[in-house]
Amino acid sequence: MEAPCAIKEEVSARMAWQREAESFKEQGNAYYAKKDYNEAYNYYTKAIDTCPNNASYYGNRAATLMMLGRFREALGDAQQSVRLDDSFVRGHLREGKCHLSLGNAMAASRCFQRVLELDHKNTQAQQELKNASTVLEYEKIAEVDFEKRDFRKVVFCMDRALEFAPACHRFKILKAECLALLGRYPEAQSVASDILRMDSTNADALYVRGLCLYYEDCIEKAVQFFVQALRMAPDHEKACLACRNAKALKAKKEDGNKAFKEGNYKLAYELYTEALGIDPNNIKTNAKLYCNRGTVNSKLRKLEEAIDDCTNAVKLDDTYIKAYLRRAQCYMDTEQYEDAVRDYEKVYQTEKTKEHKQLLKNAQVELKKSKRKDYYKILGVDKNASEDEIKKAYRKRALMHHPDRHSGASAEVQKEEEKKFKEVGEAFTILSDPKKKARYDSGQDLEEDGLNMGDFDANNIFKAFFGGPGGFSFEASGPGNFFFQFG
Repeated sequence: MEAPCAIKEEVSARMAWQREAESFKEQGNAYYAKKDYNEAYNYYTKAIDTCPNNASYYGNRAATLMMLGRFREALGDAQQSVRLDDSFVRGHLREGKCHLSLGNAMAASRCFQRVLELDHKNTQAQQELKNASTVLEYEKIAEVDFEKRDFRKVVFCMDRALEFAPACHRFKILKAECLALLGRYPEAQSVASDILRMDSTNADALYVRGLCLYYEDCIEKAVQFFVQALRMAPDHEKACLACRNAKALKAKKEDGNKAFKEGNYKLAYELYTEALGIDPNNIKTNAKLYCNRGTVNSKLRKLEEAIDDCTNAVKLDDTYIKAYLRRAQCYMDTEQYEDAVRDYEKVYQTEKTKEHKQLLKNAQVELKKSKRKDYYKILGVDKNASEDEIKKAYRKRALMHHPDRHSGASAEVQKEEEKKFKEVGEAFTILSDPKKKARYDSGQDLEEDGLNMGDFDANNIFKAFFGGPGGFSFEASGPGNFFFQFG
C-alpha cells in the first residue's frame, strides 16, 4: 500500500498537469479566435501532449486543422476525440464534416445520425445530413452520366458535390478527366496539377495529366505520365489502356509517315486507316491522321475521297489550317472554285500571310473564269493547246455546227446549232489571238478591255478561215447527208 504522502504528490502532480494543459488550451482558444490557426494548433498540441486523454483537446485541434484545410489530419483527431468520449457531440459533428469534406458521404451520414441520437434537435446535424444526401445523389447521377458519355453533366455534378466536399480528390479527378474528354485541357491540367502539388504520387492525377497531353497530340510525354501512374498503381486500368493506345497510335502514325515518304501510298493509306480505328476520342491526333490520309488520296488522284478526309479533319479540329489548305487544293483540282475560295478565305482570316493571300487571289480568279464561257471546252481542246491544235479544233467544230449543214432540221435544232456555231467562232476569235488569249487566261474581263463579243459575225470568221466567198459550200447527197466542197 502506497504511503499517503506519495498519493498526495501524484494527485498534486496530475492537477498541475491538468492546469498546465488547460492553460495551453485557453491560449489555443485565444489564437483560434484571432484566426491564427497555426499558433492555435501548436498550443492545442501542447495541451494534448500534457494531457493526452482529454477529448475536447483533440476536438479543438481537429477544428483548427479543418480551418487550415488539413481534413485528413483533422479526421484523425476527431475520431480520437469520440473514442475518448462517445457522447462528445462536437466530436461526432467534426468527424462527419471531415468525412464529408473528403468525399465520404456515407461515413459522414453515420456521424450525423449519431449526433441526432445524442441530441435529436441538433439543427446543424440535420442540415449536414441533408448535405451528405445531396452529395450521394450527385455521385449517382455522375456515375450514370459518365457511362452515357455526358461529360458536361458530370462536370456540373462534380462542381456541385465539391461545394460540400472541397478536399475530395476523387471528385476533382473525375471532373478533370471529363474536362480532358471535353477538350478543355488547360482546366483539366490545372486540377490535376493542384492535386500533384499536394500528392506527387497520386496515380489518378498522373493519369489525367497524361490524358491531357495524349489528347493534345503530345504522345511521347503522355506515355511518360501513364508509365509513372502505373508505377504508383500497377492495376490502374485506365492508365494501362491509355498507355497501350498511345503507343499503338504513335507506332501506326510513324509507320504511315514512313510509307508516305517512300512513295508507298497504298500502304500509307492502310496504316493511317488502322490508326484512325485505335481511339476515336483522340480528336487532335485523328484530325492529323485524316489530313494525312487525305494527302495520300490526293496523291492517288482520289480527289473526292481526299476532300472527304479533309472535311472530317476540320470537323474534329476547326482550327486545323493544313486540312483547309489541302481541301482547298483538291477543290481547285476538281474545279469546285466556290468551295476553294471559301476555304482559302478561312485560312487567310486566320493567318494573313502573303502566300495565303496569293492562294485566295488565284482561287478567286479561277472562280471568275469558271463563270464565263469556257472557250477551251467549246473547241474541245486542252488549255495548253498549240495554235495548230486550236485551228484544227475550230475547223472540226465550225463544220459540225454550220447552219447550212442543219438547214433541213427542225427550227429548234437549227437555233441550237446556230448558237453553237457562234460560240465556236467566238472561242476561235479569242484563242487564236495571243494577246486576247493571254487576257482570257489571266481572268480579265474581255468586255472591259473593249471586246464586245456580241458584235462579231461568226459567218465572217468562217469565211475568212476557209478562204472567202466561193471557197467552201455544203452539198446535199441525200436526206440528212452532206459532203464538203472546197473551191
